[in-house]
Amino acid sequence: MKVLVATEKPFAAVAVDGIRKEIEAAGHELVLLEKYTDKSQLLDAVADADALIIRSDKVTAEVLDAAKQLKICVRAGAGYDNVDLDAATAHKVVVMNTPGQNSNAVAELVFGMLVYGIRKFFTGAAGTELLGKKLGILAFGNVGRNVARIAKGFGMDIYAYDAFCPKDVIEAAGVHAVDSQADLFKTCDIVSLHIPATAETKKSIGKDLVGSMKKGGILVNTARKEVINEEELIALMAERTDLLYLTDIAPDALDAFKAFEGRFFATPKKMGAQTAEANINAGIAAAKQIVGYFKDGCTKFQVNK
Repeated sequence: MKVLVATEKPFAAVAVDGIRKEIEAAGHELVLLEKYTDKSQLLDAVADADALIIRSDKVTAEVLDAAKQLKICVRAGAGYDNVDLDAATAHKVVVMNTPGQNSNAVAELVFGMLVYGIRKFFTGAAGTELLGKKLGILAFGNVGRNVARIAKGFGMDIYAYDAFCPKDVIEAAGVHAVDSQADLFKTCDIVSLHIPATAETKKSIGKDLVGSMKKGGILVNTARKEVINEEELIALMAERTDLLYLTDIAPDALDAFKAFEGRFFATPKKMGAQTAEANINAGIAAAKQIVGYFKDGCTKFQVNK
């Protein structure tokens, strides 16, 4: 089988070595398409590929039309909204992600941005501390659990809400479980978002939720920009000069947010998973999942139906 690694932003060399080792040890062929600059290059490369490993690269219906032999596509990372799942299902292509591999990297970034933000972006002005603050975690999955683990080291009071995670599981992790996301925002000084971008969550974080936060509230987004109602948040931040918004996904309305000097920060590029460790872990996990699929049909991490 031919396995194509198509990455506009390449894996680290050590990750590629690990992927190659897994793929070739199983008797498959590995082909690399790195730093491609035009979609036509991807369309050409997938034409005879049986399997595909990507990062944030877009797998559209057009790509799937070109991939006549494709059987499986693995997104090396947790989010998979860059893959057209309906088109993949129509083409009988199994789509998987690699949940958990980037979780610690994203969680650590949450606190990197938090410390930077509450210490007034290191300008020398008097800031505040995380000790004793109430932290709300929206979605208690792999990243959320790592955020909770790190928050304990800062001495924070931790709360969480997840519609799909039982309260007793949250409480067993030493975290207060609340009844709704509305309760989470009303209760906490800081809310960290870890929800996927779905039909239900897109533009769900806006004036009502963020506006219910207490004075000095901080919103941290390392999830997806699509979950933010940007128009409402811009209007709210203009009205409430005490709010702080920290994100590693540049908003569409970036210039409007930049007007809130001292109350807004966005990393130049999405970088939650940009660590050597996460890069290696996700890439090798993707390779192992492809090998398992071809060997015994394992679809444990399949995200389409």
